[in-house]
Amino acid sequence: MAKSLKSIRGMHDVLPEDSPRWQAFEAIIRRLMTAYAYSEIRTPIVESTDLFCRSIGEVTDIVEKEMYTFEDRNGDLLTLRPEGTASCVRSGIQHGILHNQIRRLWYMGPMFRHERPQKGRYRQFQQLGVETFGIADADVDAELIIISARLWRELGLKDLRLELNTLGSAESRARYREVLVEYLETHRDQLDEDSLRRVYKNPLRVLDSKNPEMAGLISNAPDLHDYLDEESVEHFENLKVYLDAAGIDYIINPRLVRGLDYYCKTVFEWVTDSLGAQGTVCAGGRYDGLVEQLGGKASPAAGFAIGMERLLALMEETGVAFQETPIDIYLLPRASSDIERGLKLAESLRDALPELKIQMHCGGGSNKSQMKKADKSGAEMVLFVSDEEPDRVAIKYLREDREQQFVDQDAVVSFLQKK
Repeated sequence: MAKSLKSIRGMHDVLPEDSPRWQAFEAIIRRLMTAYAYSEIRTPIVESTDLFCRSIGEVTDIVEKEMYTFEDRNGDLLTLRPEGTASCVRSGIQHGILHNQIRRLWYMGPMFRHERPQKGRYRQFQQLGVETFGIADADVDAELIIISARLWRELGLKDLRLELNTLGSAESRARYREVLVEYLETHRDQLDEDSLRRVYKNPLRVLDSKNPEMAGLISNAPDLHDYLDEESVEHFENLKVYLDAAGIDYIINPRLVRGLDYYCKTVFEWVTDSLGAQGTVCAGGRYDGLVEQLGGKASPAAGFAIGMERLLALMEETGVAFQETPIDIYLLPRASSDIERGLKLAESLRDALPELKIQMHCGGGSNKSQMKKADKSGAEMVLFVSDEEPDRVAIKYLREDREQQFVDQDAVVSFLQKK
């Protein structure tokens, strides 16, 4: 007997029992994006490897360690997308929809990173991304954060905290970079291997280290806020004013730098303590230079992304659940000779009452087994179709203590509409 095959480590099936909560989650997202007038964009799963090297940064964990990269038959180096922003920008440049235009976009789909699998973090994961282009002011930064805050309310999630920081402009970061490198050079003996590699290529990423042995070194590092330019300070102060007006609490975290090279000015994370070390469920910020960096005309941009598995894991951990929509009607032909009539009735009911969830019994069986399946379906009632009652339908209530009744077949739709 051949050995059975299993899914690849870190890549999971969504089984029929789990699909309803995904569908409910996705429906909330679609409704929310429509409410804020954001338009959906769909990009390929596979992109040129160079896209991510140029956008994310070559001295990042994603590019160095986590990307699924391969050479295709033409010798081109391709990568399964590890995140969605770069693809969104590439598409916008390619199709000319960003230059001198304001765009509010969102997407949802699978991303791939070769990480160590753990609860809420997988090698294939679903990501929601929200991106804006053409707006330089802090009001759209606030709008993005407000959207995410509304999503938590609609999902019933509490105890998420917003951490906020500013990275300033490219010029202010360059000044800070010199000071930070000098500080790190004087403490080389305290740096781990990853940090030693980053000291000269991307020193701000050292501040993002999760190594507990470096916590003291990082906390004593020079403060980026001391080197911010006036415009960046004003942008950040405006953002705080807008969030205060919207009633959104936040914590200023001066060590929050995000793991991708393209961020500038605003950066933020929504964090929970309910998922262990992997506490970030939503992260984003401003990336004004990325469009130009990838070959387009300069355009201000900001956005955020959410790992959907992690958010669902948080809901499970905190006892928030989606209610599956139950089956309303179980339609049961009594005999094989009744199947044709049953199919016809089922379709007429779906035409007239599309909001109802109707399951027709298939596969025959004894009366006892048929009723067991009807009860197990969770339906509110069973509609019996039988040659013995060619012009009527018998209705049995499964969740109420009521007698079975008969309804003329031509009146079934109006009867159910009243129900």
